[in-house]
Parts: sequence; C-alpha cells; structure tokens
Amino acid sequence: MMENAQLVALSRQTALRNQLDVVANNMANINTSGYKSQRAVFQEFLMPVAEASGFPNADQTLSYVHDAATFTDFEIGAIKQSGNEFDLAIEGDGFFVVERPEGEQGYTRNGAFHLDSQGMLVTAEGQAVLTETGPIFFNNDDGKVEIARDGTISTAQGVRGRIQIVDFENPQTLEQVGDALFAGAAPFPVDNIRLHQGAVEQSNVEGVMEMTRLIEIQRAYSSISQYVKDSDDLRKQAISTLGKLEA
Repeated sequence: MMENAQLVALSRQTALRNQLDVVANNMANINTSGYKSQRAVFQEFLMPVAEASGFPNADQTLSYVHDAATFTDFEIGAIKQSGNEFDLAIEGDGFFVVERPEGEQGYTRNGAFHLDSQGMLVTAEGQAVLTETGPIFFNNDDGKVEIARDGTISTAQGVRGRIQIVDFENPQTLEQVGDALFAGAAPFPVDNIRLHQGAVEQSNVEGVMEMTRLIEIQRAYSSISQYVKDSDDLRKQAISTLGKLEA
C-alpha cells in the first residue's frame, strides 16, 4: 500500500513537472507578438485497467494523475501601435497565412512583418507572408505601401494584391509548430477582414496569472516531494523495526 501511495505521488510530480514546462514557455513568450498561451489538461488514470473481478480478492483501483494534453487559449490579445508600415494586426478572428520552409502553409496571429533583401514581405523568421495570389514583392517604384482594413495592398503602382486571412471551424485542432505558428487542415477564407496597419497583436499571456500558477506548481511539487521523503523514511523505519524483532 505504501508503494502504491508513492507511485500515485510520483505520477502527480511528473504531471506537475510537465505543467511547469507549459507555464515556463508561456512566461518566455509574454512579449512575443500574436502568441497564444497554452494550458495543460489533466485526467484521472485508473489502475488496473484490466478486468480483475475473477480473482477471489479483486485488485484495488488506484487513481493516478495523467497529463493528457495541452490546449491553446485563442483569446485575442491587445492591439499595439508599432509605427512599422508592414506590421499588421487582425481585429477579430482569423490567421495570416505564411509559407513554411517545408513548403507547407502555416498560420499565425503574429503580424510583425518586414521586407527581406529581395523586397518580399516576410515574418520575423523570414517566412513569406501570402496574399490571395501568393508571396508579394515590393520595389522602390512602389513608394509608400498602404494596406486597407480589408487587406487590400496599394502602392504608387496601384493595387498590388490582398492579404490572405483564413480561419478554422475548430482552432483547437491546430498543431503548434512554433512560438506563434500553427499548422492545420481545412482552412476557409475570412470574408469580413479587419486589419490594422502599423500595429501588432500582443501576446495574450497574463503575467500575474502565470506567476500565480508558477507559485502554486512549486508549492504542490514541494509538498509531494516531502510526502515521498516521509513515506520513504517510514518504510525504512518499518524494515529496521521488523529486522530487530526477527533477530
């Protein structure tokens, strides 16, 4: 029974350690534009999972802690003016579409864009930002670049294209493949696009809440560690006592 209690405690420690990694990653991205905070999801795992009712004394069911998954909080962050004419922020739902190095499309809320050495509109990581017709390049003849609320791109040479914005039926199906980058299937175009030029969406991480979670995790981990130590000391004492009695 004592060993079972320690195994349950160890399962909780493992879950807490993984939860700590999630919170630490949120804290590390508190200043990452368009970042969406992550949350750990836990569930009860019962042992044994096999049917044991055929035995004279059925096995006792033990309840372990299992960190089943993480989910993304897609709550929209605050929009902050940046002054960079290529920065964009989405008002409402939707994602920018970018071209990942693997050749697949990625989706992000991080609109901190700039021009690379070839004049292509890219993300901070150098991934091409896609319009409805693909990547877009600018040159000196374009002059000032203006991006309307509906994503239409205009320069001195006229209308150059329209920023592609898509959404998903269930964003929770998206797979996080970067700090603020996701991969997924079956995107659909957003009809009512609302963009802010010269602004970026800030991370939706709440520093105070994450710090509170961090303290709670550390306290819980310390408490369980002390329990495991006390249980181990008790077992050693019991073995020592029984050894003296047998002698």
